[in-house]
Amino acid sequence: MITTKQRSKLKGLANTLRPLVTIGKEELTENVLNEIAVALFHHELVKVQCLRSCTVSAKTLCQEVCQVLDCQPVLCIGNRFVVYKFSDKEEIDHIELD
Repeated sequence: MITTKQRSKLKGLANTLRPLVTIGKEELTENVLNEIAVALFHHELVKVQCLRSCTVSAKTLCQEVCQVLDCQPVLCIGNRFVVYKFSDKEEIDHIELD
């Protein structure tokens, strides 16, 4: 579980991110979950965009992603959400949470 202070830092970092994964009208398929998992492994902080054709809200999708992938929700605004998960990958610059 991340604290409010840590979440605030992650929100600041998420401002400059572009969406790495897009969810369409098919909603959460296994392929979409795999893409989010790979992005989390390589980047730790991932912004996801939901298209207007998606019938489920971004907030609901964020909760489902966090439940399935065991990651932390950071931000959910409009049709986008951001999730965080510490990565075991050694070659990346890890986000330092105080």
